[in-house]
Amino acid sequence: MDSLSHTVAPARPSRFRAWRLEARCELLRVLRTPSFALPTLLFPPLFYLLFGVVLAAKGGGRPEVAAYLLATYGVFGVMGVGLFGFGVNVAVDRQRGLLTLKRALPMPPGAYVGAKMVSAAVFATVCSLSLALLAATVGGVQLQAWQWLSLVGINVLGVLPFCAIGLWIGSRVGGDGAPAVVNIIYLPMAFLSGLWMPLSMLPDLVARMAPAWPSYHLSQVALRVLGQGEEKPLAMHVGVLLAFTVVFALLALRRLAREA
Repeated sequence: MDSLSHTVAPARPSRFRAWRLEARCELLRVLRTPSFALPTLLFPPLFYLLFGVVLAAKGGGRPEVAAYLLATYGVFGVMGVGLFGFGVNVAVDRQRGLLTLKRALPMPPGAYVGAKMVSAAVFATVCSLSLALLAATVGGVQLQAWQWLSLVGINVLGVLPFCAIGLWIGSRVGGDGAPAVVNIIYLPMAFLSGLWMPLSMLPDLVARMAPAWPSYHLSQVALRVLGQGEEKPLAMHVGVLLAFTVVFALLALRRLAREA
């Protein structure tokens, strides 16, 4: 009986597996980078514990103050996740030539950026849950289940515009200068958006300029869940956040395409 020779075709790589492995490697990378992981995960809860719990208790322990800062410090946390996770890491990858190397690999289109977005979503979730745990235990904040879930969901989705801004920064700034540039944007934006204290306690000029920042609009969406915030259309805040995401993402991708 004649034996038939069979040619075994090489297995085609799974696109999903490639995305999953890239996301896993990116998550492990940032977890093993204490300069990113520790400030991102610890600073928002520590600030909330200091200002939303300790100082609020000395001022009479008003639960609405702790609830307000729960929403705004959640925004503060996801800002850092997006700006540092994309702005600094992309800039470092460009400077070290890693981005050029990844372009030469048979990676699915978008896997590099998609992996960073998954990592940002994971960090935003952890940050939001840690704030919720503090608020519910020592902060005395009492919310319905849908409010807790809404705040976490808003933070996870709300990281996107800051990822886009961070990607744009990382596409234009070198790895050595990226941390300074991100901090120059991150901290003033948080203060001028009313994340550390209500805009009513700040000068009128700051309150009038607040709508220029995406962090203001995200905080207003979060505060709406708590029945606080300014009386402006929710669709306006969502539209501004989408506009920031699309514009800065397109600018960043255009810049990176020129370097390819």
